[in-house]
Amino acid sequence: MKKSLFFLSYCSLVLVTNLALAQAPKKIIVENSDFADVNQVEIPDALLLIGNVRVNHDGVVMTCNKAYYFQKENYIKAFGNVQMVQGDTLFLNSKYAEYNGNVKKAYASGDAVMSSPDATLVTEIINFDRNTQEVFYDTPGTITNKDNTLKSNSGRYYVNQKKFQFLTAVTITNPTYVIKSNHLDYFSNSGHSYLFGPSTITSKANYIYTEKGFYDTKKNLAHFLNKSYIKYDDRVIKGDSLYYDRNREFASATRNVKITDSINRGIVKGHYAEVYKKLDSMYVTKRAVAVNFVENDSVYIHGKKLMVTGKEGNRIIRAFNNVRFFKTDMSGKCDSIHSSSKTALTKMIGNPILWNAESQITGDVMHLIGNNTTQKLDSLKVLENTFIVSKDTIGTGYNQVKGQNLYGKFEEGKLHDVDIVKNAEVIYYMRNEAQELIGINKNKSSKINLILEKNEIETITFFQQVDGDIFPEKDLPENARKLRGLAWRGNERIKSKDDIFPPEENEDNDKIAKATKSAEAKEDIPMKIRKETLNYDKKKGKVK
Repeated sequence: MKKSLFFLSYCSLVLVTNLALAQAPKKIIVENSDFADVNQVEIPDALLLIGNVRVNHDGVVMTCNKAYYFQKENYIKAFGNVQMVQGDTLFLNSKYAEYNGNVKKAYASGDAVMSSPDATLVTEIINFDRNTQEVFYDTPGTITNKDNTLKSNSGRYYVNQKKFQFLTAVTITNPTYVIKSNHLDYFSNSGHSYLFGPSTITSKANYIYTEKGFYDTKKNLAHFLNKSYIKYDDRVIKGDSLYYDRNREFASATRNVKITDSINRGIVKGHYAEVYKKLDSMYVTKRAVAVNFVENDSVYIHGKKLMVTGKEGNRIIRAFNNVRFFKTDMSGKCDSIHSSSKTALTKMIGNPILWNAESQITGDVMHLIGNNTTQKLDSLKVLENTFIVSKDTIGTGYNQVKGQNLYGKFEEGKLHDVDIVKNAEVIYYMRNEAQELIGINKNKSSKINLILEKNEIETITFFQQVDGDIFPEKDLPENARKLRGLAWRGNERIKSKDDIFPPEENEDNDKIAKATKSAEAKEDIPMKIRKETLNYDKKKGKVK
């Protein structure tokens, strides 16, 4: 029994001893030195090494001109042409260095240069922790690789991830652009940059602001979140999520998109947009609306799809599918709209209907014509099957004017002078100043002219082939008080800018608003590192 206990105790002692030996720091090994000496007066407890000094510690090789090796402390100080090499991944050069074998930490100063296969760091002082494989510096440094130059006052390099991290002011300079940020992670192998906090990217082509973003400096592709925008000379693109391709000068935006045109005084909104800078074109959908500022007022145009093309002075707006628009004193609907800034002509195509003040106007083709000099609405043209109708101010009847074509002139945004030509017909309830009905004017003519004041017909003039009369109310039966084709659509009238959106798009907008609120709660979380970044070298190897 005693022998068994003794044997177990012995085995335990051997195991503890082996564990202790395994955990004990490895000693620094001197592999070469032209001269070695011990001088307890000048360098107590140190071995002086001079000439072609080469030492090795657990995979790191250090060379220098002269070194003090403190064997008890497992510590070395190196002078002159110092270089530390870790495999083929890291080279650290400096005028002076210190290395502690017990804690596996290095310190280099004096024109310190850290090199890896993908980048080179130049600064005054560099610290290297081999346990965590991290390099850090707190003196102004410059990092260069094939594509970029980075400058910062401090930084950290994660050897295994090939990642530089900067938590103070850093600048990336590329031949095409400059990136500035206070928090940036830069992967030297892939050239991927992750920005967090107020950051800018400046180039001749544009100016980009973001508070959370990703930029591939090799492919010139980017993804931005959090209060981001892209600013061109004449446009600013905003959205909860922005994708950008610098090579194609293409940008797309998702959720709460807003594109501002400073020169043409317009705004386009939606929840998805594509902008092609080189082609001067823009495509917007998902609750899309174009807002143009004219005559101290705003015109809101909505369609399921909006396209804006052309340079300043020759810009064209196209809206498709269930188009609606609203202005304070005018609104309308049609299948599609084509509006040219060069000709100041807006075409309402496919079942157009226009409400001007209290009048409803319909026809097969409808053109709104502006004046580029005054920047005001000038005239209206309605072709084929023209019909103007408004409710009688007091009774239940309808004032109606019908004909083949309509030509109208605007004054201060309201129809003032209107000609109805070919097969013109009118039914009009005539009232005196006391608003008493004095008769119903029912007439036909080859042409009718209307003068409107304060949104009401002031005078009616008939030209050629007049056929009709003013009838007392009792002498004109109810079925004779409507012109053929009358269709009052007052319930469809767009009375506010919110009415231009159909119910289903408002429902989608509410869902997006909730998603936006949820995303805002995550604003302070840095962007997740992409798989393409983490697997860059693996992918590169497969390509080879």
